[in-house]
Amino acid sequence: MADKPSRALVLYGDGLARFVNPSHTHLHSLASKASCGFLSLPNAPPSESEDERIVREFAVLVDAYEAYTNTSGSTTKEEGGEKDTISERFMGMKAAIVTNNSNLKSFGTKLGFSVLPNDVFIKSSEAQAELPVDTVASKLMKLLGFQEGKTLESSRYDLVFVHVGTGEVNVKNDKAIADDVEYPNALIGAIINIGKPGTEISLRLHLSVVMSYGGTSEKDDPDLSFSISKDNSNLSKLVPHQSYTMKGEVPRKDVRHHSPMLLAQWQYAVTRKDMAETFSFKDFKEHGGNLVIPADRFLHEVAFKLWKAPKYGA
Repeated sequence: MADKPSRALVLYGDGLARFVNPSHTHLHSLASKASCGFLSLPNAPPSESEDERIVREFAVLVDAYEAYTNTSGSTTKEEGGEKDTISERFMGMKAAIVTNNSNLKSFGTKLGFSVLPNDVFIKSSEAQAELPVDTVASKLMKLLGFQEGKTLESSRYDLVFVHVGTGEVNVKNDKAIADDVEYPNALIGAIINIGKPGTEISLRLHLSVVMSYGGTSEKDDPDLSFSISKDNSNLSKLVPHQSYTMKGEVPRKDVRHHSPMLLAQWQYAVTRKDMAETFSFKDFKEHGGNLVIPADRFLHEVAFKLWKAPKYGA
């Protein structure tokens, strides 16, 4: 545990996990020094559109699914006075989301995120020229109070989400979706360069990289299952419920046992390195240290590092 609260940057590659390949060296380098694992999601509703999936999975990731399903537009739950805004839920946490997705902008505002358009960071002009990735990384770090190798006493935000979806980076170009992975890959390299291990920034920066598979089914991706086989009916009763299938003492009713979000988390001298060497489903399943946790507990884990929530499971 750090002696001061961390500040968190979350890079969320929405639907990009299947396009990670060996050329994305910064992603793999991060995985080799990070704590890696899976975030399990609920099954998608029937006939869900891609726009609906994007918002729903983000809602699960920030434990705001009830707010997503609340059609009244209110940010306050009527029963018990429980609040939905991120600041109210996490001890005054100041959070921002960087995205070009209009639905996420609207939903993020509802949750109390400051919404920053992605093109402020990616595009520098009407001609759609891309800013150098080092400049983008520096801008993001400044939002968290990291500047010129130092950690400022105060910061604009405690948490910054950067959402990159398929087709968002190269909107004007007719390139393969796989090219979109190169942007977060390069951004990770630039961020790690700013917060080199052992520096003042590295001691306070908590970096999470989340990659999802987007719309998928077990039939489409049979090799992405992480469930324990219960083929032998005589032995199946001996297999305990896995923690990701439980919410408190109650089994979760709708758990997707395949195509999880891939998660790598790193903070110098804080996170515990595991044996994973590459950012991949196979390596995380065989060598990851985090195994599987429900995606709706992710933000609670991050908030704990920011001193904004109790430890999950404690």
